[in-house]
Amino acid sequence: MNIQIITDSASDIVDPGRKDLTVLPMTITFGEKEYLDGVTLSHREFFERLIECDHLPSTSQISPYAFTEAIRKVTDAGDIAILITLSSRLSGTYQSACIAAEEFEGKAYVVDSKNATVGERALVEYALQLKDSGMEAEAVVAELERAKEDIQLIALLDTLEYLKKGGRISKAAALAGSVLSIKPVVSVVDGEVIMVGKARGSRQGNNLLAEHIQKAGGIDFTKPFFLGYTGLSDAMIRKYINDSEALWLEHMGELPGEDLPVATVGGTIGTHVGPGAIAIAFFCPRQ
Repeated sequence: MNIQIITDSASDIVDPGRKDLTVLPMTITFGEKEYLDGVTLSHREFFERLIECDHLPSTSQISPYAFTEAIRKVTDAGDIAILITLSSRLSGTYQSACIAAEEFEGKAYVVDSKNATVGERALVEYALQLKDSGMEAEAVVAELERAKEDIQLIALLDTLEYLKKGGRISKAAALAGSVLSIKPVVSVVDGEVIMVGKARGSRQGNNLLAEHIQKAGGIDFTKPFFLGYTGLSDAMIRKYINDSEALWLEHMGELPGEDLPVATVGGTIGTHVGPGAIAIAFFCPRQ
């Protein structure tokens, strides 16, 4: 039996480009109007609305019914489904997937990515690599469960405004950060987003990203990695790529920055970090 991968739009995979990969959309609500992430609301349109609105939009998990219908299409074709979801500590989407999979014992497996956005996407791409290598479904799931612990996601935020709007920090802290040009550095640890540092200016922030990569033991370039950015412009991620050029040249040869895997980050994470953030997700080398 063939393997098909199902994931959610929090992975920020806009165009799957493969018949064996299905991306189910999260729901994003601005006021009273609902949108399907990446379907009826593009990443660019999301940030255009986010910048203009006074209140943060809300995001809704994918229902068990949506997962059930997606799994049924796979099993009706005689294939096995592997579902990879947004971290269970950030959304109930994982639980919805588990409820749906119970109906398809032995034909549907669920993996909690314990990550989000480009970190989740890296795990999905790795699953496709394993599938393409001819690995059986149970072996793929076992490897994903082990390998997901090696994924590092580190991000530099441009503003504290959206953390303030979401109630994650106080108004006083946001104001002080703005005056001092403080840029938070966040990471996903055990499935949760935590602040791991503060930088004054983008240059120091880029240095903190480099330090985090070094502390992790570097990037395993044999596995998928992604750079991501939020907002309407990729200027900040291009600046980061240029500033860290030695990292890419050392491991990938004379590869132009335009050929690096750069992705836009959508509403699931963009709601909380706002525009102007940059991120990198990668597998650290296996010890």
